[in-house]
Amino acid sequence: MTPLLEVRGLVKHFPVRSGLFGGSQKVVRAVDDVSFMIEPGTTLGLVGESGCGKTTTAKLVLLLEKPTGGEIRFDGESLASLDADGLRRYRKSVQAVFQDPFASLSPRMRVGSIIAEPLVTNERLSAAELGTRLRKVLDLVGLPARSAQLFPHEFSGGQRQRIAIARALTLSPRLIVLDEPVSALDVSIRAQILNLLRDLQRELGLAYLFIAHDLAAVAHMSQVIAVMYLGRVVETGDARTLVSRPRHPYTQALFAAALPSHPDDSRDEIVLAGDVPSPLDPPSGCRFHTRCPKVMAHCSIDEPKLACVDGRDVACHLYDPE
Repeated sequence: MTPLLEVRGLVKHFPVRSGLFGGSQKVVRAVDDVSFMIEPGTTLGLVGESGCGKTTTAKLVLLLEKPTGGEIRFDGESLASLDADGLRRYRKSVQAVFQDPFASLSPRMRVGSIIAEPLVTNERLSAAELGTRLRKVLDLVGLPARSAQLFPHEFSGGQRQRIAIARALTLSPRLIVLDEPVSALDVSIRAQILNLLRDLQRELGLAYLFIAHDLAAVAHMSQVIAVMYLGRVVETGDARTLVSRPRHPYTQALFAAALPSHPDDSRDEIVLAGDVPSPLDPPSGCRFHTRCPKVMAHCSIDEPKLACVDGRDVACHLYDPE
């Protein structure tokens, strides 16, 4: 089966000038040689600390940023080879739901106009057809038809996120990028939105790129999880396997810091030294070696490559064949 989305060696460097008067130019290595695949109808969860490159990766997939290097393929076709019509079709097929539903919805527009805006821009529909599509997506996300006449401020945070999801669905996308879709919501509402997203995936055959800090949400939503650290993927594999038996020391620390699924579950405490290094000047060798509790002498010299370990890919010298 051809992957719906395939990212190969994706790179994004942002040039910055150091010094008060613009001295030597350096680059922020926001995304550095990232690769992953998303199969049709499945979810890839992307996790990592703030500043690891998750959101930049999402922007590259959404064509909000231009990559420095690497390739993105959709349905087997490289985006670099698409003409204007092909890119227009891609943008219709890939939609997004962002973190803050209040900030992403215009306060001056009625909900009906907000949801219908992508349709008005991209398709020629009669008023009757537009109304039918609008009622359908409102029903899909569990909102009554009368919601179309109201303004965003008249809804709760969870309802506003349902509106944002409805807007993403109007063009019948095949992939939705979910960038921290529940982190701004009350804990009691998060499960409702996550369950809605899973129901929509089953009903519509959607694929998701799910970006979140909440490891429990990622584990609940994803078939595959990729863990990023300082612009690189350090571990990727089947979600259940990775959550139950993480292999990379950084993945182990991430899941050790998360709340257990049951109060009686015991969990090893892993304390990481120091802070995340600057992407302006990442450490040599393994980028995690400055904080790793299992660091070895050659970790600061040789950069580990992703290799298969117990059914998942891990970039760590602990699992070198020799």
